Amino acid sequence: MLEKQSPLKGIIKSLGLVFGDIGTSPIYTLTVVFLLMKTTHDNVLGVLSLIIWTLVTLVTIQYAWLAMSLSKRGEGGTIVLKEILTPLLTSKKKMSLVLLLSIIGVSLLVGDGVITPAISILSAVEGSLLIPGLENLSKTTLVLIASLIAIVLFVFQSKGTEKVAGAFGPIMIIWFLSLATTGIASILEAPEVLQAFNPYWGIKFLKENSLSGFISLGEIILCATGGEALYADMGHLGGKPIRQAWVMVFVALVLNYLGQGAFLLTHPNTKNILFEMVFYYARSLYIPFLVLSITATIIASQAMISGMFSIVYQGINTRIMPMFRVQYTSEERRSQIYLGSVNWFLLISVLFVMAEFQESSRLAAAYGLAVTGTMTLTGIMMIWIFSLNKKPLLSMLSLFITLVDMAYLGANFYKIPHGGYWSLIIALIPFLLIILYKEGQKRLYKMMNFIPLEEFLLKFNRVYETTDKIKGTALFLIRDVKEIPFYITQTMFYHGIIYEDNIFVSILKRDDPFGITGFFKEDLAKGLRVFEIQMGYMEVVDIDEEFREAGIEERAVFYGLEDITTSNPIWKIFYFIKRNTATFIRFYRIPPKKLHGVLTKIEL
Repeated sequence: MLEKQSPLKGIIKSLGLVFGDIGTSPIYTLTVVFLLMKTTHDNVLGVLSLIIWTLVTLVTIQYAWLAMSLSKRGEGGTIVLKEILTPLLTSKKKMSLVLLLSIIGVSLLVGDGVITPAISILSAVEGSLLIPGLENLSKTTLVLIASLIAIVLFVFQSKGTEKVAGAFGPIMIIWFLSLATTGIASILEAPEVLQAFNPYWGIKFLKENSLSGFISLGEIILCATGGEALYADMGHLGGKPIRQAWVMVFVALVLNYLGQGAFLLTHPNTKNILFEMVFYYARSLYIPFLVLSITATIIASQAMISGMFSIVYQGINTRIMPMFRVQYTSEERRSQIYLGSVNWFLLISVLFVMAEFQESSRLAAAYGLAVTGTMTLTGIMMIWIFSLNKKPLLSMLSLFITLVDMAYLGANFYKIPHGGYWSLIIALIPFLLIILYKEGQKRLYKMMNFIPLEEFLLKFNRVYETTDKIKGTALFLIRDVKEIPFYITQTMFYHGIIYEDNIFVSILKRDDPFGITGFFKEDLAKGLRVFEIQMGYMEVVDIDEEFREAGIEERAVFYGLEDITTSNPIWKIFYFIKRNTATFIRFYRIPPKKLHGVLTKIEL
């Protein structure tokens, strides 16, 4: 029996795993906003007010409350919303729309997941320019340092997110304490920034600045990037510790943003606000703070990577993604996983984006489009779920939140020609992969000539009685007994290979980590049985041992293979994906002894 996690331990792990991204937003958010805006008293108070109320509406209400109330088996994320919503629908068109929305949401998260590590790490490394003697470091040198940090981070992923969270949690406590302390020190010099809690200043800012105020929303939203990780990472640690940790994180972030605003009022020519503020108030501690900030940005990247692994894993389980190789890294939770193919794709993309943009301020021009798109889609699906579940108050609240999401999404459209197109191009890769895989599997399924069990049994009983049978036992690997794949009918009826004892073997995964149960179900017919193996997700099952314990002495094990031929370049890509991801045999590590693959030629 696993030891129950203490509340404090859960909160510390949440800080290390979930809040790195949103926790490092103060490094660059106000800096990029005031690259566009004049540093006036009203503008500073207006921007601070919008930041505070953005954190309240989009992170606290949308994610920490509404989205996290919608989970499945403790998991969160766009695919989970699809899984909750689909059974509530009756129309196939609506189901297809929900599937499309969830695929777009997952794809946008990938685009966001690439830019998050790039902007976080690069912005922290740029803080070294304030150190005497390092003022003249070139962009190339800064990008090289940031790239090396990213490489180390991604190489470390295979150790498991649980270990990462345990190591990073205490560091994030120090980070948030540093943010809060420096913020308070600065607020004491210009306490008028506390007026920013009044939403009047945010409304006044938008009204007076009209179009430029609306466009600035595209930079202000950077304060909430990483808010979606609260929901996406639910499966790693559970909802309660994440909500509890968010209360502390929210206070630290608000204090720091108010402190930066106060520093701007007293030092209006400041460029790199957070680092210059720390340099001003604690010069002797600046280098330790810089090291801490770089470490925190590594953790920021970790939060998004962990969320990506969760989302892709859900995609595999819900069969919208290929069977990428999955490594389970925790005995406590199924979703603490590592996906090598996803990890290396993200690393290559991050290195490319860093080299392409070279400065965090330029990267900010590409950042926000994907995350606001994800937030909007989440909002739409929440409205739909709450309305179908007849919860009008939550539906109306979700509608209001979604309108706010849409305003931020609209403000980000201006970024598309300024580099935002890169996040869309990156998001397009998983989108096309998922669409191709789904359509390919659908077409493959149609051409596989599955037959219903009842029809199969009619033929089997007739052939079993009239055909000379081979002595011994044969096993046939099958996923669903209700539909019999073509390779079994091909083997038995076309080639006349019928044994005295024929057993359909199915393997099912359970939601608990350990334990293997193998048992016979009710016989389907004379000479035809079903053996089911249920296994914990952490188990590496010894199939031979299970057969021995059940008294099965097989002479042969048959399974199906598809030999796809096509002249269509799109289906050639699909075949390449199928060939280079795990088959049923490899995914469940079935030993090759006595295996007979039955080839079915299919032309797409």
